[in-house]
Amino acid sequence: MHLPSFDGPSLDGPSFDRVDAAPPSSPVVISVPHAGRDYPLALKTALRVPLAALLPLEDRLVDAVARAARTDQAMIVQRRARAWIDLNRAEHERDPLLDEGAATIAAAHQSAKLRSGLGLVPRRVSGAGDLWARRFSDAEVTARITNDHRPYHAAVAAALEAAHARFGAAVLLDLHSMPPLGPGGTRIVLGDRFGHAAAPRFVDRADAICATRGFSVARNAPYAGGHILERHARPAIGIHAIQLELDRTLYLDRKLHAPGAGFARVVDLVRAILAALADEALRGDAGSIPLAAAE
Repeated sequence: MHLPSFDGPSLDGPSFDRVDAAPPSSPVVISVPHAGRDYPLALKTALRVPLAALLPLEDRLVDAVARAARTDQAMIVQRRARAWIDLNRAEHERDPLLDEGAATIAAAHQSAKLRSGLGLVPRRVSGAGDLWARRFSDAEVTARITNDHRPYHAAVAAALEAAHARFGAAVLLDLHSMPPLGPGGTRIVLGDRFGHAAAPRFVDRADAICATRGFSVARNAPYAGGHILERHARPAIGIHAIQLELDRTLYLDRKLHAPGAGFARVVDLVRAILAALADEALRGDAGSIPLAAAE
């Protein structure tokens, strides 16, 4: 597999890749917000640490898992690095220690992620400390919101709305990867914001798929889902969202850099989850398939 280098496309290029069909072929939509490997020059020149120090922020090659697992689902994959802007943070989660345009908010009222330096533009990373040699202006961060954050979320919303219009239900699978949680720890975490982002039947189906394939699973701990689920899930009208976290050791090599021996097994798992979520969406609460899906 060819791995893109740190020198990605220019800042004038697209911020994300979108693959879908019109009309939608599946009620499931895939989002991959944290696997981007495009590090713009403006980012590199502002660093106070080596570029390699940003690698822990990447959901390393989970986009390759998504591309291999996808069948007919709409899919949105961010290309720009998470260090540039974090799509799983709300626009207002701007770090006053880094961002000159951030509102002054008492630490007690900031989110835990923002307090830890993982706001809309990450300020710190584990093992490297502070990342940047300077603060960013309001104009710089606002441009990232306008050019990268909003278009990505608009694409996710449009895909979900199209699926919902055709099938009467839609399910977002927001795909991430995580560092190992320790020896013998959970290998997969399903997040639904403690029941607020998806009907339990969807999480139950995904959980069962993982368990039958021999993966240890947890729900909402330590990852319950972030801004993407909060923003796009509307289960009351039939738009559900689940965050899927995969232990990187499951599909990467020992250096956590390239696909490993378990890559095909994880692709098979994700493909099965996608199929199960689609099946559950088409069943509906009464087990019937909407007319639009049967046409």
